[in-house]
Amino acid sequence: MTLAFKLVSLAALLLVTIPCLLYFMNSTSHDTVKSTALVGTIVWFATTPFWMGRELSVDADKVEI
Repeated sequence: MTLAFKLVSLAALLLVTIPCLLYFMNSTSHDTVKSTALVGTIVWFATTPFWMGRELSVDADKVEI
């Protein structure tokens, strides 16, 4: 399941970066870049927390924040 979330996150990251590069090369419109970047950002933030967790240290319950 983690692999699926990682692949979806990678696809979302590509949705953000590739249209920006295409716009830089005058291959796509600004509206297309805005739309795909918005979708990619939403998908990225929705899927990344499922696989990008971190392990708590052994004494994490003794630390007061």
